[in-house]
Amino acid sequence: MTLNDYLKKAREGRYAIGHFNFATEDVLKAIVAGAKEAGATCVMVGTSEGEAEFVGLKEAVALVRAVADDMQFPVFLNADHFKSFEKCKEAIDAGYDSIIADPVRSRSVSAVSGQPASNGASGLGFQERVDITRQVVEYARSVNPAISVEGELGYLKGSSEVQTKIEISSADYSKPEEVADFITKTGVDRMAVVFGNIHGIVTDQEEKLDIEHFLKIIATAPQPYYVLHGASGLKDEDIKLVIQAGITNIHFNTELRVAYHDKLKEEFTDPSTSSETTPYKYLAPAAEEVKKLVMAKTRLFIGR
Repeated sequence: MTLNDYLKKAREGRYAIGHFNFATEDVLKAIVAGAKEAGATCVMVGTSEGEAEFVGLKEAVALVRAVADDMQFPVFLNADHFKSFEKCKEAIDAGYDSIIADPVRSRSVSAVSGQPASNGASGLGFQERVDITRQVVEYARSVNPAISVEGELGYLKGSSEVQTKIEISSADYSKPEEVADFITKTGVDRMAVVFGNIHGIVTDQEEKLDIEHFLKIIATAPQPYYVLHGASGLKDEDIKLVIQAGITNIHFNTELRVAYHDKLKEEFTDPSTSSETTPYKYLAPAAEEVKKLVMAKTRLFIGR
């Protein structure tokens, strides 16, 4: 079965497939083990451009295939927010199963946040995003029709880290008519949209999804599999509601990073373990925290 086959079953069954990022083998194995033990049908694992550069594109493909074979569980590797046709092509050529084409004009840094501009914030026009995304879709189809391609519209603010506050405006939301036009012109399989979601976690405000706006999007363009980015920090009830509304794929990353970081920090500061120098001994507890969190979120996504 292809990723799109699994997404089709998720849409019919009103549940969602989890997507979790990794940059090391221990985290990858923890994610896959957690998803399998929680009862998922499959799992998506992703590497951002930075994570892919750290791991290596071909190495990431080989790791995922080895872990999937070892655990006898379907795992799909996704190029997460790759910013140009050239980068998407590299991932496709390396053997990735899925691509998120999120083209930007440049690597310019925002004067407000100090972070690289992304997710539509770089000033890339609608038609330019259409053209590049369509190019990615056409190339992916020519290499392997089973590759699933995702497009994105709207300004998804924030970054995959803990932040104090992010200004959320309905002006940043994906527009239903533009989403429908984008899908028709690009042929993407999946569509990431913005309706109150943000990247990362905020500490000084409550994150809230505008479910009614999402329902307008899906009513206008019901064809693709819809994706929720920025699930970290959202209430379980909001995630349940949006799955029932039609989301079939959920990205969850920042809370995993925090759990891994905090447990690793604890290992290095606890007098009983701080002198440990064998990597697998101090990494194992951090990976176990990742596994437990993936299990909890997977059960939420599949309604158990």
